[in-house]
Amino acid sequence: MPLPLPAPARKIAQRARLAVTTEHAAFWRSRPVQVDQVLYESFAGNGVGCNPEAIFRHLLDHPDYSHLKHVCAISDPASIARFEAEFARHPRVSHVRRGSRAYVAALATSGYLVNNATFPPSFGKRPGQTYLNTWHGTPLKHMGFDMPDGAFQSANTLRNLLSADYLLAANPFMAETMYEDAYRLRNVYQGRIIEEGYPRIDRQQLTDDQLRTVRHELEGAGLRVGERRIVLFAPTWRGSSFSDPDQDVDALAAQVERLQEALGDDVVVLLKTHQIVHAQAARRPGLAGVLVPNAIPANVMLGAADALVTDYSSIFFDYLATGRPIAFLTPDADEYDRTRGTYLPLDELPGPVGSDPAAVGAALSELLGGGQHPRYREWADRFVPFDDGGAAARVVDIVFGRHEAGYRVRPVRRDGRRRLMLYLGGMRPNGITSSVLNLLGALDPQRYDVTAVMPYFRSPVARVNQQRVPAHVRQIFRIGGMNGSKFVQLRRRRNDWRGTPLGPRAAEWHLRLWEDERVRVLGSARFDWAADFSGYSPFWANLVLHAPATTHAIWLHNEMASDRNRTVDGRARMRRSLGLVFALYRHYDQLVSVSPSLTAVNRDELAGYAPSVRFRTVRNLPDVERAAAGIRLPLSSVLEADEPRPRWLSELEAGDTRWFISVGRLSPEKNHARLVRAFAAVHRDHPDTRLLIVGGGPLADALQDLIAAERVQDAAFLAGVRGNPYPLLAAADCFVLSSDYEGQPMVLLEAALSGLPIVSTGFASVGDALPPGSIHVVARDDAALAAGMTAFLEGGVPPSRLDVEEYTAAVMDEFARIADAR
Repeated sequence: MPLPLPAPARKIAQRARLAVTTEHAAFWRSRPVQVDQVLYESFAGNGVGCNPEAIFRHLLDHPDYSHLKHVCAISDPASIARFEAEFARHPRVSHVRRGSRAYVAALATSGYLVNNATFPPSFGKRPGQTYLNTWHGTPLKHMGFDMPDGAFQSANTLRNLLSADYLLAANPFMAETMYEDAYRLRNVYQGRIIEEGYPRIDRQQLTDDQLRTVRHELEGAGLRVGERRIVLFAPTWRGSSFSDPDQDVDALAAQVERLQEALGDDVVVLLKTHQIVHAQAARRPGLAGVLVPNAIPANVMLGAADALVTDYSSIFFDYLATGRPIAFLTPDADEYDRTRGTYLPLDELPGPVGSDPAAVGAALSELLGGGQHPRYREWADRFVPFDDGGAAARVVDIVFGRHEAGYRVRPVRRDGRRRLMLYLGGMRPNGITSSVLNLLGALDPQRYDVTAVMPYFRSPVARVNQQRVPAHVRQIFRIGGMNGSKFVQLRRRRNDWRGTPLGPRAAEWHLRLWEDERVRVLGSARFDWAADFSGYSPFWANLVLHAPATTHAIWLHNEMASDRNRTVDGRARMRRSLGLVFALYRHYDQLVSVSPSLTAVNRDELAGYAPSVRFRTVRNLPDVERAAAGIRLPLSSVLEADEPRPRWLSELEAGDTRWFISVGRLSPEKNHARLVRAFAAVHRDHPDTRLLIVGGGPLADALQDLIAAERVQDAAFLAGVRGNPYPLLAAADCFVLSSDYEGQPMVLLEAALSGLPIVSTGFASVGDALPPGSIHVVARDDAALAAGMTAFLEGGVPPSRLDVEEYTAAVMDEFARIADAR
């Protein structure tokens, strides 16, 4: 057995494999689409089943579609063996192992794609491909954005749904509750919803021969069924995503045993687990005699079962079509409701509901003796109204026959709201993040349908900020990397290196590259207005320009020309990247600065990049509710878990000294060095003063050295990054800003909400950062800043003021003028 590679070597090997796979995918994406080939996938390849299998079998048997070739993506070994036993000699049927090179090729070139879950993040639908997503059941449990942390957990699902040409709904409830509401497809999705029943339910109508075959297969797998009636126990999976299921197999074994005891020897209880947890259950020896093989499709087992026991699984909706008894075993109902939740009350389900397997088994035994639950017919009429055995034929005629007339096929609902898309940036703890979160919170959800686009964050800090996005905002994440061959990517990067990036439609290869990425990330989503709120990334500035919208905007949060030339350790780190962004300005309809004076500065300094009429102003908004809540918090709330209490916090709590505070990234434009030198001069005359600098950045070490050099290490402190600065602002006495240039600093709004006196250097946009008279403005030198701080100590700097309602109304008018522009 070879020794495992050391960690660095493993990373190199992984990257090499990824590079090969990416290049392999790029090759196949350059090949023609095979319009007569269909790729099917169910549950990430864990079996051949559900709606894709039902559609596959119908197409295979139908003479009108004898020209089609069929490829099934499978990863489960038992399912592969079952598939090969049936189709190995069929000339038009083959399979690929999910994730293999053959799979990548089939996914890139098949003319039709049929999936009941999701294709991987690298997938992007190509022109000429038709994608049918059937999903895998009517939802009882909460889905999509309705789940805890649902936006993040559902990222790849939403991406797949937006990419599909057709979405299959078993009934109108599913179409509206899941697709349009839970996954927020309303207004933006451009495909069609099919409401014609579920093809997989057709397979529940077994002939006598088919029933005997199923029983024979169960016996062959070691399940002693004999002639006994079958009660199928089919619980749902637990967890937040397919990639991380959570299932207590021991608890399942105990529940099966107690159900069997309650139902008696005339009945056999068999366990059918969800596809994604079957492997885990198969390793439990105690389940060997009751676990239904994964290779037997769930709906075939439903057709063979005389009764069903489930919990929150959508499988019971399918079973309604049989007219046979259903019971619900929900021992964790309270916990499940708290952590996941259901759309329909459990006490209204169409069968007995209970937490004790013995009681549920006894109730089900009575139903097996004859009779029907009083709500059964009502639920069947509502949830399986179209499942008459012909759903597969209708779906195939719509998707493959291109015949929509006369069928229940419709677009998603539109409600007339204006559709806005904003790229939020990296969601780091900075002013841009605060600004965009405050804007999203202020937008009227009755007026605007808002989509936030973000990277798929790994950073815990970014995740915390992402979770502050308002609940009504649709969130789309960019998962995975950009498709395209090495040659195309090198060609793009060569142009970028020369500082001459191509515009959105300057060259066919460039347009195709970005259109592919747009479709991969956004699918079919359409917007009326799209904005790059960050404004610093050439990649995202390009992608937003390719987002389908009538108007495109980009934010300018600072004196952008000065930002481009800003140096850290002698290097202008943003010279190239901002130069690429500047080159794209001419393609944007609106260049939005965050104060009137900043607009004037950027209009003059960037005149060579865009016409003056495109420069607009939308000021930043404060988070009034968060400020009010934060001001009331104790100072200790700013500490991280298990963080030692710093000296500055104890002194700040004591209240025996007067504190200056500054909040902001420790970067050159903020000129914290000026602030430290000015404070040192003030402290010599006023030893009861203290300085707290909140924030992180590349200059932290240099500032700490300067504090020591000025001999104020007992009075000036670097507090680092703090997620909520309001308790610190509330405890301080005066806010100080020492910047050389700024946009409209969020910290000034936050200081005003805290009622602090403010001393600031006179950078270009300071005059309209707050209402007149709110800021004590001084010249941009050490002595002037020290004099301003001394003026506060002598009572010459009054508290700042901000009429929040008046200010917010004015800013929202500014935003409406650009977002509503036609």
